[in-house]
Amino acid sequence: MAERLFRQAAAGRHASRSAGSAPHGSGAEPAVVEALREVGIDASDHVQHRLEDTDIAWTDAVIAACDGACPVVTGKRYENWGISDLYGLPVESVRPIRDEIAQRVDELLAGF
Repeated sequence: MAERLFRQAAAGRHASRSAGSAPHGSGAEPAVVEALREVGIDASDHVQHRLEDTDIAWTDAVIAACDGACPVVTGKRYENWGISDLYGLPVESVRPIRDEIAQRVDELLAGF
């Protein structure tokens, strides 16, 4: 969700990748796809990806959006947003998290 919100807000000025420390499956959560669709973002093609060393080497900043098994990353700008896992949540619970992530993305982009 954070990657798609970042892409939309960055409007091509910055690149992003999405990766997780413990992905739950292969595709996006249905409630996440729906919540993003409501703000004009298509995430139906999302493929979950486990965080790898190549992802960390590629990036200038690592934004951890987890509240549990967060990776420890040194030598990069690192922020942990402590976002609850969206896995299995209904869309009604995902919407406020989407809005929180969108606000944090805006703040992040203001700092670049």
